[in-house]
Amino acid sequence: MKRILIPLALLAAIVGSAAGISPMSTSIDTPTDDSISSRFYTSWHWQEKYTGPKTMPDDWQWGPDVLEGYESRFVDLGEAFDGPARCTIIRLRPDKPAKKGFLYIHGFNDYFFQADWGRQFVDSGYAFYAVDLRRYGRSRLPWQYPFNVRDQREYFADIDSALNQMRRDGITDITLGGHSTGGLTVAYYAASMGRRIQVNRIVTDSPFLEWNYSAFMRDVAAPMVGALGKIFPEAEVKQAHCDGYAYSLLKEYDGQWTYNTDWKMIYSPPVKWGWVGSIDTAHSHLMKNRDHISVPMLVMTSSRKISGCDFTPEFLTGDAVLDPAMIRNQARRLANTTICVIDSGLHDLILSPFPAGEAARDSIFRFIRTH
Repeated sequence: MKRILIPLALLAAIVGSAAGISPMSTSIDTPTDDSISSRFYTSWHWQEKYTGPKTMPDDWQWGPDVLEGYESRFVDLGEAFDGPARCTIIRLRPDKPAKKGFLYIHGFNDYFFQADWGRQFVDSGYAFYAVDLRRYGRSRLPWQYPFNVRDQREYFADIDSALNQMRRDGITDITLGGHSTGGLTVAYYAASMGRRIQVNRIVTDSPFLEWNYSAFMRDVAAPMVGALGKIFPEAEVKQAHCDGYAYSLLKEYDGQWTYNTDWKMIYSPPVKWGWVGSIDTAHSHLMKNRDHISVPMLVMTSSRKISGCDFTPEFLTGDAVLDPAMIRNQARRLANTTICVIDSGLHDLILSPFPAGEAARDSIFRFIRTH
């Protein structure tokens, strides 16, 4: 199936945190035994067609994580459309047993790397947990196309695995948080679960509640691609070759952060039509069931949208991925939802430069304490 060459390629700019592709190797990476990172496949090599066996590594125990002081374990999620799948639970716990905990769900083209964010929770007496979703970061397997999903509800099992672990660890007060597509996922989860949800509150950081384009693109083009995705799920929409957002984050450019650019790429690979359909369906079902959200939910956005592709200093002053005004318009339709605007925050608000980043983090803790 050829890639789309018509304006639907513009959808590339709206799919989430465009964060590098390393030089392509000629073979699939396999773990070695000489480092902590040997538990994980370190590169995607998504341009290559995997032809080897789809055998899940036999590794299900807690072990040292790539983040110092953290530990992680894999969860077997069974058979998916592309073969066996797993997610990864990452945790950091205070010295004294905690009853309160925070669970973080990352966005598109992303993984959990914000070690200082987790330590901030632990220093405040909370246990901190995160999930690298199936086909992302620590969880990827060599036969999986990066970030690919055909139904956002697939991620509900990933979330439930972490919630079950938290309860086994004695956590009775749980905050579920999500960024960008992760924010959409946790909002969709809340709307789907209704009163059966087993968390106390939800926090979202620039949740992907709306496509960042014109009414035609949102109401006609994306649904059309999504519908075709049911027939041709592996057809592709090429991504824009933009570096502005990644450069605003990465320390070696103009940002403050260091992360694995094989897991959070500067230039994202194409997205599948099936993925577009999964997002469009999640948007629709979330709004149809918006009154079923039964716990308090915080929606945080930046105060301004940044347009463009290549980095300029303006990228350090707003959301270069989604349109905050569109997010807020959708959030106003959701039950039990509080909206918070962070002045000049980046798309990932908690990674914003001072003072926006501190304002975002303070807003989350304040919401947890008061709800």
